[in-house]
Amino acid sequence: MNNRNRGKNTGDDTLFGLEKQISKLRLAVQDMQYLLTRGYAEKAGSDLVGNRYRLKTRQIQVLRGASASDGQIQNRKEKLLEISDLKDKTVYLDGFNVLILLESLLSEAYIFEGVDGCFRDLSGVHGTYKRVNQTQRAIELVAVFFQKAQIQKLVWIFDQPVSNSGRIKQIVLDFAVENQFNWEGELQYNPDKFLAESSGIIISSDAWILDHCKEWFNLIAYLIKEENLSVNLIQCYDE
Repeated sequence: MNNRNRGKNTGDDTLFGLEKQISKLRLAVQDMQYLLTRGYAEKAGSDLVGNRYRLKTRQIQVLRGASASDGQIQNRKEKLLEISDLKDKTVYLDGFNVLILLESLLSEAYIFEGVDGCFRDLSGVHGTYKRVNQTQRAIELVAVFFQKAQIQKLVWIFDQPVSNSGRIKQIVLDFAVENQFNWEGELQYNPDKFLAESSGIIISSDAWILDHCKEWFNLIAYLIKEENLSVNLIQCYDE
């Protein structure tokens, strides 16, 4: 591992660091929510809103991640569990989704809070997962949560097709053995489908998974508050 992190991209301060841009993004998310609620497809809606506000590619990426229809927001809210609901339960964790988001957060990249109360970032796997300086700390934060929530078993789900997925799974499991945690790791060819169709409790901020799963827990929101994490946060909606 060299000196890698998941910090900001060049130009992110221009796109997200100015109040004028944040205000524009919030208006765009508001418009997008209106269109999605009225049945517009995400692509058509984001094209329309992106053109109206002259958004750049990364801003459109945030727009899509931060937006949801009224129905989606309500559905996700109804399935959201409290920390007390997790005691003595088996919980399934969307491995790359959670790890990369925490790595980005710890690298001081911009993190975006969407209309559904979920936190998302602008990083991705793109076929290969590369461990970064913040990976170990990210795993440790999950461990803190695991202990405080008194979870019976935590199952990490990773994407089998992603290069190095087996390696990061082993790192997680080795850490669990060292600390005597009841953790398991699985490689799935289609983890989104697996998590969405699971009857268990899910941890993810992936919108499609949240729309289709039975129950979920907002881990990043919990950790930010409980562990008092310093976050380069952009709230994408007006209270």
